[in-house]
Amino acid sequence: MTTDNEGGVGGSCEPELSDSLKTFGAVLKALREEAALTQEQFAPLVRYSPAYIAKIEQGKRFPPKDLLKRSEEVLGAVAARVLGAAAKSLTRKAGLASWFRQWAGIEEEAISLYAYECRAIPGLLQPEPYIRAVFDRRLPPVTEEQLDREVTARLDRQQIIMQRPNTAFSFVIEQAVLERGLGGSQVTKAVVHHLLTMGRLRNVEIQLMPLRQEDHCGVDGHMYLAETPDHRWLGYTEGQRSSNLISMPKDVSVLLQRYGKLRSQAHDCRATVSLLEQMRGAL
Repeated sequence: MTTDNEGGVGGSCEPELSDSLKTFGAVLKALREEAALTQEQFAPLVRYSPAYIAKIEQGKRFPPKDLLKRSEEVLGAVAARVLGAAAKSLTRKAGLASWFRQWAGIEEEAISLYAYECRAIPGLLQPEPYIRAVFDRRLPPVTEEQLDREVTARLDRQQIIMQRPNTAFSFVIEQAVLERGLGGSQVTKAVVHHLLTMGRLRNVEIQLMPLRQEDHCGVDGHMYLAETPDHRWLGYTEGQRSSNLISMPKDVSVLLQRYGKLRSQAHDCRATVSLLEQMRGAL
């Protein structure tokens, strides 16, 4: 499996060190210190928290686009040009397994993204406590540095939901994934709260598949679908230590038919919200 796959289990490919993120962070830190500003002083000036600035400087977070413009207001035009030069080497695919990057690139450009998951919460919807719980239990075990790197890669990848408000995101998730309680009740509570929050976005639809569903057409497993800007559809699936990009129209058509049926078999969005609220109240 990939180091930043959708389910996030397994791991045959080691993620690359994100040297570009570390370099950007070091440059930001040097420019901030040159301006005689502490992280606590600099952070409110660029309208981010000190903890967030610290993670960017450590190379643990992908810098948001607004940071360059806001930094110019505080550090000046020359510093902004230096930061801009450092930013040119950044890529969101740092930290992702090499064979997953093709799909990650498709995600970034897609105008529609569909996901059916029966294994785990989709990667684009995982809050940080859940991501850590997933990777902390991965075999073979990872070091703390590897875990932090993989968490960073996934959190950075999730930003496409907020940055692409015109992309339609649809998720069908088996209720059993939540009932499993991966990581304990506090992690599950964080997941439920995050799903409720993300489901309020105009471009996001989240549906839970009931625990009992006699007419279930997802027995062949999870699937991901993406509509490209030129309106072609592509599919993506994963297995143990493998992945499959599906581009043949007749095969993608099968996945689209199945996904459409799954949406009709799952709870609708309002019923999903009610169920999630019930689950949160019981935790």
